[in-house]
Amino acid sequence: MWWIWIALLLLAAAAAFGAALWHFSSKVVRIKVWDEERITRFETDSGVLEPAYLEALPKEDVTIASPYGYALSGWFIPCGGDSNKTVILAHGVTRSRISSIKYVELFRKRGFHVLAYDQRRHGKSGGSSTTYGFYEKEDLRAWTDWVFRRMGPGAVVGTHGESMGAATVLQHAASDDRVRFCIADCPYSDIVGQLIYRLRVEYPRFPAFPTIPLVALICRLRTGARLDMAESLRHLPLQSTPVLFIHGQEDRYIEKRMTEELFRLKQGPKRLYLAPEADHAEAYMKNPDEYDRIVGEFLQEAGI
Repeated sequence: MWWIWIALLLLAAAAAFGAALWHFSSKVVRIKVWDEERITRFETDSGVLEPAYLEALPKEDVTIASPYGYALSGWFIPCGGDSNKTVILAHGVTRSRISSIKYVELFRKRGFHVLAYDQRRHGKSGGSSTTYGFYEKEDLRAWTDWVFRRMGPGAVVGTHGESMGAATVLQHAASDDRVRFCIADCPYSDIVGQLIYRLRVEYPRFPAFPTIPLVALICRLRTGARLDMAESLRHLPLQSTPVLFIHGQEDRYIEKRMTEELFRLKQGPKRLYLAPEADHAEAYMKNPDEYDRIVGEFLQEAGI
C-alpha cells in the first residue's frame, strides 16, 4: 500500500503548487490597487503633491470607451493658453491619475494641455485585469484618438509614463506614429523578466522555472493576455519616436539595467537620465529641478 501514500503525497504537493501558482497569477493580474485617499496621502507625504493645488486645477472630467468594452476615466487639464500641444500621462501599477499630477506643471508651463487618465482596473476606469501593456497600450491609443478629435488633426501629442505607465507608452508609441515624443520613467524592458526578478526577491525559495512560465500561462487563460507580448523590448526597435528614458540610480523594484538595455536598443533620437539617489519612481521627487531641466532640453531637441 506504500504506493498509495506516495500517490497521495504527490497529489497533495501538486495541489499545493497549483494553489501557489493561482495565488501568484492573482498577484499579477489582480494586483491590489490603492484607493484615492491612500494615493493622495502618499503623494502628499512624499512632498510632490499639494492637495490645494490638485483641488484648484481646472480639471475637466472625461470618460471614453475602451476598445475592450469598459469605460476609461481621465482629467483634461488645459494649459490656460491657445495651444495645439497635449501630453498624455500614464501612471504606474496600483496607483491612479493622482500619481501623475506631480508632472503636470512640467508641461503646462511649456504650453501643453495635459490629459491624466486612470489605466484599466485602476482609479475610476473599468477593466477586470491588469496586463502590463498588453491591453493598456490600446486604451492609450483610444485616448490619443480622443485628443486628436478634441484638438484637431494638427495636434502635437506626446506621452509620459511612470513604471507600468512607462512600459505602456513605449509599447503604444511603437505602433502609433502620431506620437511626437515619449518619456519613459522607470520602465521594465520585459514583464516576464521583471516577474522573475520579483519572484527571486520576494519568494526566493520558489524556482523561476517552471513557476513563471506556468504563472504566465494561467494569466493568459484568465485574461486572454500574453504577458510575453507585453514587453518594451519587443516593440522598441519599431519606434522612430524620440524617447527620453529616466530611471532612479537606486531603484530596488525595477532594476535600472532594464532602462539601460532599452536605451542601448533604441535607434534614432533618444536620451538617458539616471537620477541620483532615487528609488523606484522617485526621480522627480529626489531631483525636481534636474528632472525639469532634462525634460525641457529633451523637448527642445525633439523640436517640440
